[in-house]
Amino acid sequence: MPYLLQVDFPYQGPWGEEMATAMSGLAQSIAQEPGLIWKIWTENQAAQEAGGIYLFQDQPSAEGYLAMHTQRLKSFGVPQVNGKIFAVNDTLSRIDRAPL
Repeated sequence: MPYLLQVDFPYQGPWGEEMATAMSGLAQSIAQEPGLIWKIWTENQAAQEAGGIYLFQDQPSAEGYLAMHTQRLKSFGVPQVNGKIFAVNDTLSRIDRAPL
């Protein structure tokens, strides 16, 4: 069963294409994480927040990544990292065209 991880944290920028350029190496690293199926990068400049929505193959992979990523973000000076893990209901999600 896949698991969804939702992460958000305070972020001062850069945004948009500047963020894409600055975070390209990090994105390449995240793509290699065990159990990761995909990640959607999120940003809200008005609220000064960034984060991501991740789909993992299983709960242990999601939990392990959240623990590691929280420590990584804190080492970057991020004071608060919010993370939630959810089981995915495949049947209902497929009805609504989820990319599972």
